[in-house]
Amino acid sequence: MFKTSFSSFVCSGDIITCEAGPFTVLAQVVADDCPDAPDQRQDGFWPSLYKDAPGFIGPGPNHRQRFSEAQTKAEAVMEGWRKGDWFYCGIVLSVSLEGVMLTSDAASLWGIEANYPETDNSYLTEIANELLPEAIAVAREALTRLAAHAQAMEGA
Repeated sequence: MFKTSFSSFVCSGDIITCEAGPFTVLAQVVADDCPDAPDQRQDGFWPSLYKDAPGFIGPGPNHRQRFSEAQTKAEAVMEGWRKGDWFYCGIVLSVSLEGVMLTSDAASLWGIEANYPETDNSYLTEIANELLPEAIAVAREALTRLAAHAQAMEGA
């Protein structure tokens, strides 16, 4: 597990590291190169009063007030994205052993909001921890291939 966390404000390139057995694992924030805006990435980003539409706010009392509040929030989120206050990223894990890089992209997850309004980025560390078992498995496979290659070279 990563004992340190990503900060409450991150930039592309920020990293955290941990030791997992003999391996050193690095988790890095990488800017997502997909240019799609939030409303293009998420069905229902914009609130709706229509029950069959994505973003339907639901029936009930004060539905117009809830719609207005949701619309204001969505507009603020879009404006923040346009201004660069927050961005989409990937969390990419790389694994090394005794200073030797085994895999630079052992596991990753993309399309994650970084510096999203009213969040503390703690979910970025949670994602890194969720990806950790996959990254270790990929590193073990790489190490096995390298060992097999070394044995084949000795026999040649």
